[in-house]
Amino acid sequence: MLELRNVTKTVAGAEHIRNVSLTLRHASLNVLLGPTLSGKTSLMRLMAGLDRPTGGSIWFDGKDVTGVPVQKRGVAMVYQQFINYPAMTVYENIASPLRVAGTGKAEIDDSVRRAAALLRLTPYLDRTPLSLSGGQQQRTALARAIVKNAGLVLLDEPLANLDYKLREELRTELPRIFAETGAIFVYATTEPHEALLLGGNTATLSEGTVTQFGPTIDVFRNPRDLVTARTFSDPPLNTVAARRKGADFLLDAGVKLPVPAEYSGIPDAAYTIGFQPHHLVLEGRGPAAVPVTARVLVTEITGSESYVHLDFAGVRWVMLTHGIKDFQPDETIEVFIDSRHIMVFDEHGRSAAPRVDRAA
Repeated sequence: MLELRNVTKTVAGAEHIRNVSLTLRHASLNVLLGPTLSGKTSLMRLMAGLDRPTGGSIWFDGKDVTGVPVQKRGVAMVYQQFINYPAMTVYENIASPLRVAGTGKAEIDDSVRRAAALLRLTPYLDRTPLSLSGGQQQRTALARAIVKNAGLVLLDEPLANLDYKLREELRTELPRIFAETGAIFVYATTEPHEALLLGGNTATLSEGTVTQFGPTIDVFRNPRDLVTARTFSDPPLNTVAARRKGADFLLDAGVKLPVPAEYSGIPDAAYTIGFQPHHLVLEGRGPAAVPVTARVLVTEITGSESYVHLDFAGVRWVMLTHGIKDFQPDETIEVFIDSRHIMVFDEHGRSAAPRVDRAA
């Protein structure tokens, strides 16, 4: 078990990591999700022992390893700039950390072949990395990390430099790979949908602070604050100011949104309402779907989906809808907000509901 206890890291007077406490268990996948410069890499360097925290402590399996250097820890790391030795075969690349450690020949062979089978590299063991595809090269780097039998495996945006097809291929394989080892995996990404695909647990980061940690789908569905909700939304979370009055939230332009049952106990006051781009729709169903008139700013067509950027009373929203929608700039259209899918935050940005079980 890896424990971070009130860990802080200050560099030149600036806090890169602020009072982070996390507990990561063996045989678990843990995603660090946040935008660039949110602290993901800084946190991983502290976990690895590459850097020492300014405050707090780091424990592994009940031992304080705060001052223990990376060379003396059971840690393996894979970066987005995956590194293989070009003159060595795939077999020798995977075997290299075991040879450095003085492992016996038979054990090396067994470990390399098991890692290669796990990562579907067996047919390529006699090739050099440059003869492989990008995905196969990254799997080679992953195999070299796994073969060390490290208790902690850190992956810092390992798929960022691969093309779309290779990223999707490896994203679907990684949960299987993680499930078959007993290590603690920590995977850093800027992409919410990657966190959802990988599953496991997710820690959302903002400006060096962990805003929430828990099962990935739970953090996505039940963000405890507006910062977490925004971190876990791509395209950006849609928000609008509202005031509760009786049974409705009052928005601009005379729009009334029914107060969902889970928020029935909150007082009449000012709030921020948030909802995902795919919950802003062109066709409303049921009494909870409220029509809203908005002006089209621009439409981005990807082929299977369209991103429609809208202006509602001076607030910019994005609607994610299936198929090709060829709306023109300045066109006025009717869209629907379904109050069953909204999130409500108080004036301090905290969730107004202690617990919400909301469908994705």
